[in-house]
Amino acid sequence: MLQTLGSGRATGRLFGDIAVVVFLLAQASDGVLTYVGVATYGLEMEANPLITWLMVALGQGPGLAAAKVTAGLFGIILHLTGVHRAVAALAGFYIVVAIVPWMAVLDLL
Repeated sequence: MLQTLGSGRATGRLFGDIAVVVFLLAQASDGVLTYVGVATYGLEMEANPLITWLMVALGQGPGLAAAKVTAGLFGIILHLTGVHRAVAALAGFYIVVAIVPWMAVLDLL
């Protein structure tokens, strides 16, 4: 049976779909900005010690890619299990604490 956009279930699904897409775009954007920031200013610019460790252990590109792919997979798992508000909150969190600061450092604001 088709559900109308006005139904609660369809609206919740749309919210979840939008949340996971924004989350994945935030991860990709953070990855690109982090890579550019670290390549420009050095590894000491990365504030997350786990990401720094991965970048030292695996190389800057592979370490960062491993972290972003892992985060993306966890976001998709949360989406598939219906935890859409958490995915949306995490997307907002990354925008505020990762993307905006990198954009400021890189003079993109």
